Amino acid sequence: MGLKVGITYNLKKDFPKQEDQPIDHLEEYDSEETIEAIQEVLERDGHQVIKLGGTPEVIDRLKDSSVDIVFNIAEGVRGRNREAHIPALLEFLNIPYTGSDPLTLSLTLDKSMAKRVVMSEGIPTPRFKKVERIEDLQAIDLCYPLFVKLCYEGSSKGVRLDSKILDPSMLKEKVRWLLETYGPPLLIEEFVPGPEFTVGILGNNPPYVLGVMQIEIKGSSPHEAIYSLEVKRDWEKRVRYLCPPPISESLLKRIEEVALRAYRALDCRDVSRVDIRVGEDGIPYFLEINPLPGLSPLYGDLPIMARSMGWEYPRLIRTIFHHALKRYGFVEQ
Repeated sequence: MGLKVGITYNLKKDFPKQEDQPIDHLEEYDSEETIEAIQEVLERDGHQVIKLGGTPEVIDRLKDSSVDIVFNIAEGVRGRNREAHIPALLEFLNIPYTGSDPLTLSLTLDKSMAKRVVMSEGIPTPRFKKVERIEDLQAIDLCYPLFVKLCYEGSSKGVRLDSKILDPSMLKEKVRWLLETYGPPLLIEEFVPGPEFTVGILGNNPPYVLGVMQIEIKGSSPHEAIYSLEVKRDWEKRVRYLCPPPISESLLKRIEEVALRAYRALDCRDVSRVDIRVGEDGIPYFLEINPLPGLSPLYGDLPIMARSMGWEYPRLIRTIFHHALKRYGFVEQ
């Protein structure tokens, strides 16, 4: 069954870096190689693929192209609802698309709101505070060490090796730097001293775990390691991805359970990646979820996980696409 498939995305090259912007300003956006890799998989399956992009011109392109469905990986441009802009437009135009809907995409980009929802379902997550101004630190009643990150960003934007905070003076210094460099809001949460895992989830009714991958930072204790921007940019030398992880079967099951519960609580669709740390108490704690996980065939965490589980890249893309096709009735359930 050949379909006319659009791909929506944002490319790094479409946003020239300004001198006053931080080094990771464009971190979430994709490379042309990723778009071409997805296009190749879809065309190999007999579909006609149209690159739609993610700039305002996409509105006219959608009207002119009459696509049957869109493979969406657009991160959006501005605001905490930016990941929802393209899916909302597609819903308005009654065009099917892959992945989660606008509400889920907005909710999960705001880490504090996502944590509130998973907490309401009894899913363990570190205690936290959302901070808009330096004065908000006076009301912090959390236990050190803490971890500070941007509330509306992904791809480790703003996360550095010094993001783990040991005392109030460190906290004030780090918060001031983040507010001045990136702007509000920030998320401050209690640091979970323990190994970090990321869980790939696919599908809908029911969703299922693709794999669980432990992220081990070479030269750092699993209890202290931070998957920071510096580490991610040098991942081939500094990171060891363990998939499946060398942990007990019972812990593996508990990690999978927390990830699946979060996926359901936040109404994710087709694909997501869930970040979890296991505390000294043995409890897997939800950190955040990414319903638009990076799909670079070279360095994306989800494709790396898929390869470790014996999946070639085309199978991963095909499976995400197939789950969307099933939701819309293009193929039988």
